[in-house]
Amino acid sequence: MNILVVEDEKNLADAIVEILNSNGYNAEATYDGTSGLEKAQSDAYDAIVLDVMLPGMDGREIVHELRRAGKSTPILMLTALSSTKDKVDALDAGADDYMTKPFESDELLARLRALTRRKGEVVIDEVKFEDITLDLTTHDLSCKDRKVHLSGKEFEVMNMLMTSNTRVVSKQDLLTKVWGADADASENSVEAYISFLRKKLQHVNSKVQITTLRMLGYRLEYFEN
Repeated sequence: MNILVVEDEKNLADAIVEILNSNGYNAEATYDGTSGLEKAQSDAYDAIVLDVMLPGMDGREIVHELRRAGKSTPILMLTALSSTKDKVDALDAGADDYMTKPFESDELLARLRALTRRKGEVVIDEVKFEDITLDLTTHDLSCKDRKVHLSGKEFEVMNMLMTSNTRVVSKQDLLTKVWGADADASENSVEAYISFLRKKLQHVNSKVQITTLRMLGYRLEYFEN
């Protein structure tokens, strides 16, 4: 499940992304209203965590623009403003829920689960792609009756690939979301973990393969034969 976090406090935004990714989501952050609106309009996200006070464009303006454009993506407003009027203004603009800072991670996760249920989606603890299943709780990758456990980084890389379906995931995206923007890691690290995952796919006898697209990145493909 893909989550967009729009929050101008970079440390907080990155902390939210880390919380979400460690709980099986595929989250990314942007730090201003203008880029937040642009990303939110792409239909690539299942939910949005949105701050109210943002540079470039106010969070309530973003909600209004998305709803005016017919976008129904669930939106959780996250802000330091806590008056009743602030809450009413955000909900009237089209937000689905409202949570004030500071917050507990468990509450954030619970509210996101509630939002996706309201949208009619079933909150699950596994991701599937063709003949493979990734358990978001145990980090086991399975194909029919064969199973293998993934390390932390292997799990995060595979989760990104599987939730992206057949879309290409770039090395830079993997570096940023799995290792972190400031981490001391290189493209060689990505290549190494892709190699590990290819071996584990072979180990469970899956017909899914990780395909390299030169200069673009990686995607999953299913080969019948």
